[in-house]
Amino acid sequence: MALVLELAGVSHWYGAFRALTDVELRLEAGPIGLVGQNGAGKSTLMQILLGLIRPTQGQARVLGLDARTAGMKLRSRVGYMPDRNALIPGLNGIEYVALAGEMCGMARRQALRRAHETLSHLGLEDARYRRLDQYSLGMSQRLKLAATLVHDPDLMLLDEPTSGLDPEGRAAMLNLLGTLAHRPGKSLLLASHLLGDIERVCGSAIILDQGRVLSVGRIETLRAARQRGYRLRWDNAGAAFLDSLRSQGVRIEASRELADRSAVGGEARVIVPADWQTREFFAAAMAHGVTLQMLAAEEEDLDAVYHRLIGGATGRSTGNAPAAVPTREAT
Repeated sequence: MALVLELAGVSHWYGAFRALTDVELRLEAGPIGLVGQNGAGKSTLMQILLGLIRPTQGQARVLGLDARTAGMKLRSRVGYMPDRNALIPGLNGIEYVALAGEMCGMARRQALRRAHETLSHLGLEDARYRRLDQYSLGMSQRLKLAATLVHDPDLMLLDEPTSGLDPEGRAAMLNLLGTLAHRPGKSLLLASHLLGDIERVCGSAIILDQGRVLSVGRIETLRAARQRGYRLRWDNAGAAFLDSLRSQGVRIEASRELADRSAVGGEARVIVPADWQTREFFAAAMAHGVTLQMLAAEEEDLDAVYHRLIGGATGRSTGNAPAAVPTREAT
């Protein structure tokens, strides 16, 4: 399968501030998530992929084209939805989307026809002649998406497409993106600090922190490298039981004693070694007179993967100021 993105040694500075450091990527077609804190370098990376800025060092190829020199040819095959308000005062919906098509190289008549089709597809048919200052936030986001789609790009770059939306609007946008993500032969790169958005739409993820790529790959592969966690609950005194687990390489993340009128026992969250067998919990319990009342494996989602990788990178200095941590919001 042809590569959609190829980045080799890409670094970029804004004066003394290093926004990206030695970014290496080789990604095939499909829906790709770009996860990172505010200020992690997501927007800078997207602008490099669009050819809007040239990296200080390194090379970037998008859809086989050199992002530094392809110019209009590249933008005719790529759609970009910025996180900022990019609406033009005085235009109505159909004029705005058609203009986006013309700027990507489409003839005027073709751009108008595609604008009508795209707005209808995104549920904005009744608002296509409405002036943009009369659009709600949710409608404005869908309008920006229509402008991204109007020329049927091979790759869409979406920068925080659910930003500012209420739960209902966010769910509607994610449903649209989920449909667009699986069009044959098409790809999208979804940048977000909302990990739930990435998991819902994308099959692969790039995890970016302070301008560096911490990890990249299929989401299920990132999960497969997880630490194996369990939650335990037992009856009777458990100190000797926990000591026995520690001696076998189990890390006790948190534990507490349960002692009330109805029960005496405890519970804990533990991390086990890679070669750990579940039956070893029961062997340790039997050896110390403990009965396990609950043994539950923990499933690690993208949120946990991200924070595990960020935790592993703690202490690395790139000269960037700390920023807000990505969040998981209910979908």
